[in-house]
Amino acid sequence: MLLLFVSMLLAVVLASPSTAAPQKVKIDPRVLQDTTSDQIADFLVVLKSQANARAAALRAPDHRARAPAVFASLRQAADSAQPAIRAQLDALGVEYRAYWIANLIAVRGNRAAVDALAARGDVAAIESDRAFRVELPKPENLRVSTGVAWNVSQVNAPALWASGYTGQGIVYANGDTGVQWDHPALKPHYRGWNGAAADHNYNWWDAVHTNLNSSTNPCNPSAEYITLPGSGSIAPCDDGFHGTHTMGIGVGDDGAGNQVGVAPGAKWIACRNMDYGVGRPSMYIECMQFFLAPTDLAGDNPDPSKHADVVGNSYGCPPSELCAPDSLRLAMENMRAAGIFMAVSAGNSGSGCETVNDPPALDDSAITVGATASSDVIASFSSRGPVTVDGSNRRKPDLTAPGVSIQSSVPLANPYCPGNTYCPISGTSMASPHVAGGVALLWSAFPGLRGNVDQTEFLLQQSAVHLTTAQGCGGDTPTQVPNNVYGYGRIDLLAAYNLEWALLAPFKYYFPIISKSP
Repeated sequence: MLLLFVSMLLAVVLASPSTAAPQKVKIDPRVLQDTTSDQIADFLVVLKSQANARAAALRAPDHRARAPAVFASLRQAADSAQPAIRAQLDALGVEYRAYWIANLIAVRGNRAAVDALAARGDVAAIESDRAFRVELPKPENLRVSTGVAWNVSQVNAPALWASGYTGQGIVYANGDTGVQWDHPALKPHYRGWNGAAADHNYNWWDAVHTNLNSSTNPCNPSAEYITLPGSGSIAPCDDGFHGTHTMGIGVGDDGAGNQVGVAPGAKWIACRNMDYGVGRPSMYIECMQFFLAPTDLAGDNPDPSKHADVVGNSYGCPPSELCAPDSLRLAMENMRAAGIFMAVSAGNSGSGCETVNDPPALDDSAITVGATASSDVIASFSSRGPVTVDGSNRRKPDLTAPGVSIQSSVPLANPYCPGNTYCPISGTSMASPHVAGGVALLWSAFPGLRGNVDQTEFLLQQSAVHLTTAQGCGGDTPTQVPNNVYGYGRIDLLAAYNLEWALLAPFKYYFPIISKSP
């Protein structure tokens, strides 16, 4: 009898949840590699507790309240979950930066710190925050022309301009190598410029807090800035040319005949997320956080009412790094929940299939954009789907836009076409700002659409110039739309505008106040 009782007791104890082995924290092997022999490494600590941003967005009464509601939910989750772990980090004496756009902390520490954090019950994963290089496309042989750029005309942006919709009332953002804010094509459209003086608070953030590539980088004036708690550089600057060029495609117009941007009526803000092409996942996350709730130059007083509406994203992370996929995905999903439309370049690893390999382009929540030439033929370099690197077999890209020989703004001192302020560049980096700028036009035309990322993506897909291919990526047939080369096809903003108006028209009988403008 005693033996039977002991056996039954043992069975109960073994079955009891309290005795189950705790779930092990997922540690990226690269973090273990980087902290061998007690080396100091950069890594991200992702907490188990994450806010439900989509639920917070659904509780918001309208689009104006969506970003503040999501911000409040995300900030509350971080404020609730982080004090204990931050106290431990302080006790360990390690450097760190805490974020709320996803509930995570960027840490610089050794193996002892990794082990201590991995032992915590509130930690879900420890991911690499290694620095990596983004290969930036270079300006091509000089070809300067004035007037409306061919690519801007091809997506039918001028047709919306003619109806009075230029992106007015919309905030356009890009995270890139920075921006030459006083470039003639950009200065009039900078939110921080009032026509007489500049105020960079809430309009610019530099997420580069340490020299990663070059101590002579013009945006890194001295080593001392590394220790400052605020923005790395206190005024917008471009450490190369890439960010100024992509920003120009979104909003550029100098008023003197160089109409290179899709939405010249929008106002822009920016964040530098790489040091001359070298960045960290935490830098990209930091810029997304700034776009959802911009801060002053000290990094204080976040204000979600000043959030970006659309983001032109022209970076990727190579397959060798995979760029903290969980944390980047969380941040991007929370941006989308807040009603911020993020157009992401597909990458320049074509022409083969299964070449959309880099976060954030491979994620389901990203609106991924491939590049076409003036003939609407896919660019040879444009990455194709399906996404196989994560095992999802997800179809990508979602859309395409012009990306071959796109003329736009560049800093005067750039080494590739020195002495000129406009140069052509090719890449999917050039394609994604067409989509982001196009959304700015549509949202200025239809205020009720603003912040509705799902509906806007649907409009762009259904109204696109549907393009087919016999390449057969992912088993696509020659007549299949969408497909893994063009997605739904090349965007057509006039067609998207007309489609939205057609969808609204039946409701005018019941709701006469419906209109196309504010």
